[in-house]
Amino acid sequence: MAPKSDSSEGIVLSFVNEQNRPLNTQNVADALQKYNLKKTAVQKALDSLADSGKISFKEYGKQKIYIARQDQFEIPNSEELSHMKEQNAKLQEEINEQKRAVSELEGEIKTLQSNLTLQDMRSKLERLTKEIEEMENKLTKLRGGVTLVKPEERKAIEDMYVNAISYWRKRKRMFKDVWDTITENLPRDLKEFKEELGLEYDEDAGMNLQSYCDLIPQSKKRGRGH
Repeated sequence: MAPKSDSSEGIVLSFVNEQNRPLNTQNVADALQKYNLKKTAVQKALDSLADSGKISFKEYGKQKIYIARQDQFEIPNSEELSHMKEQNAKLQEEINEQKRAVSELEGEIKTLQSNLTLQDMRSKLERLTKEIEEMENKLTKLRGGVTLVKPEERKAIEDMYVNAISYWRKRKRMFKDVWDTITENLPRDLKEFKEELGLEYDEDAGMNLQSYCDLIPQSKKRGRGH
């Protein structure tokens, strides 16, 4: 007598037949949690179904592996298998076409999302108009001979810059003297030694002293004897 479809055995039997693959108790219990079946109830149902011959099982040590009885399934012949392969190929092509269509739609959606709305365009136009007005006001002042930076402020900034470059040049020279002394007779690869110490040259950090020296005003260069 077949178990009722809504009984524990009926639910477990239906699941095992649908899966038609090797299963252990934990596999079945995890899959049937939605039916509020405890692992002990699942184990009992599996053992009962196996004892009654409704499902097959194999023992591997202490673990039992359950599988649907294969004699209940119709085995397709070569012609049916060929037809199934053709159908599968057609379905796969349909799936690929659907994926391409979805991809195209997603691309269109992204394009539409990247376009500015009317409100966004108005806001951007207002911001750009304001920036243009500010730049035009500044340009008008410059054309009118208005000094935006006071001479004393400019001189103070230039002096600070020149002093900073001077310190940079001195420290660079000091480092070179010390480095040359240390590594003069060092039987090691200097590049590896530098990396081991965690040292970086200005160039390693993308800095070039000469490019900053070139920014010093000519009057300051003459004053420094350059």
